[in-house]
Amino acid sequence: MVWTASASRPGVHAITAPAEVHTEAPDDGLARAARPPLGLVLLLGALTAFGPLSIDMYLPALPAIGRSLHATPAAMQQTVAAFFIGMAAGQLFYGPLSDRIGRRPPLLAGLIAYVLATLGCALAPTESVLIVMRVAQALAGCAGMVIARAIVRDRFHYSEVLHIFSLLSLVMGLAPILAPLLGGWVLAAGGWRWIFGFQVAFASVVTLAAIVLLPESRSEATAAHARGEHPLRSYLELFRQPRLMGYVLTGAFSGAALFTYVAASPDILIGVFHVPPGQFGLFFGFNALGLIGATQINARLARRIRFETILSWANLAVFGSSVLLAIDAVTGFGGLWGIMGPMFLVMASFGFNQSNATVGALGVDPLRTGSISSLFGSASFAAGAAAAALAGAFRDGTPKPMAFVIVAVLACAVLTLRTLAPAPRPA
Repeated sequence: MVWTASASRPGVHAITAPAEVHTEAPDDGLARAARPPLGLVLLLGALTAFGPLSIDMYLPALPAIGRSLHATPAAMQQTVAAFFIGMAAGQLFYGPLSDRIGRRPPLLAGLIAYVLATLGCALAPTESVLIVMRVAQALAGCAGMVIARAIVRDRFHYSEVLHIFSLLSLVMGLAPILAPLLGGWVLAAGGWRWIFGFQVAFASVVTLAAIVLLPESRSEATAAHARGEHPLRSYLELFRQPRLMGYVLTGAFSGAALFTYVAASPDILIGVFHVPPGQFGLFFGFNALGLIGATQINARLARRIRFETILSWANLAVFGSSVLLAIDAVTGFGGLWGIMGPMFLVMASFGFNQSNATVGALGVDPLRTGSISSLFGSASFAAGAAAAALAGAFRDGTPKPMAFVIVAVLACAVLTLRTLAPAPRPA
């Protein structure tokens, strides 16, 4: 591929690419940083962590919450499902709004609402109140996840965008793996309500940092475009772009594999393989090693190899790992490690898939960055909720339902990528 650069305005460079992928933002007058400030990257990572931290940190506490509130295990599972629903729905709201009125107002409003909703979770007297507060927590918390992705596309040159998204994908992957371990420690130290207390403290610190350190980043070109287009029309236009939907669905199906594992793992590890609850988080930490390595390798490869190529090969690799997982689940080969070994590979491949799919999606239509970010996140949580529910519906006391669902969603990822967003052939 041959890239061409033009400077239609001093200090602003536009890069044109073939087909419909725009790998640099339009000539909108924004001054983009060539190198990301460490403090900004850490803040964006913290914003990205809200969803997974809120979902997974309290998983080890579900039995304790049920006993405390005199609720059934089914009711406790509803608190998980309620959060998934809130995350899927809420993300559709913040992207178009941030395109229209700016990144800061909806972000700060969402963060403040998250603090209040999480405090409500900590003080909930019944499971019904907890479910309502969990929905409110999800609706508020997804503001950070959506707007952080849009800010990256606003602020940085293409040469650094994929590198930063690799780091943010590391947060998205590590949070569901390490949060249960942290939740177990907090549960042992102070009880389940302190888990939400920790989330209140975390969100309060991030909110103050965002108020002080995060300037407005939306361009005037994006604002003018958003003001002239109804949000529903914006989504309809995005649905009409096959390449965009290829990246969105690839990311969604890849994320669904992660959510399926997270939802099924307590039952499989503790119920099937009799892992002590105190060691539950250590098995999540085992998968974190692969994810850390993959994201670091991806961040370095991004400066030398096109993201489409990385995504294409990683997509095949993760599907192959899932097939191995299903074979081990059916045959019983290797016992616990016959499951954990392939899952290690699946989680590692997540570090390549998610960041590259995000970059591809956000590069298709730069003037609808917020809406694309919303659509990408919402699709991931919706697919994750559906996949986790499907695995739970076929629960049979073995790892097979989880393995079969993971194979199915990753097969869909391979199919959608190669059908809708195939990697361009070398020139």
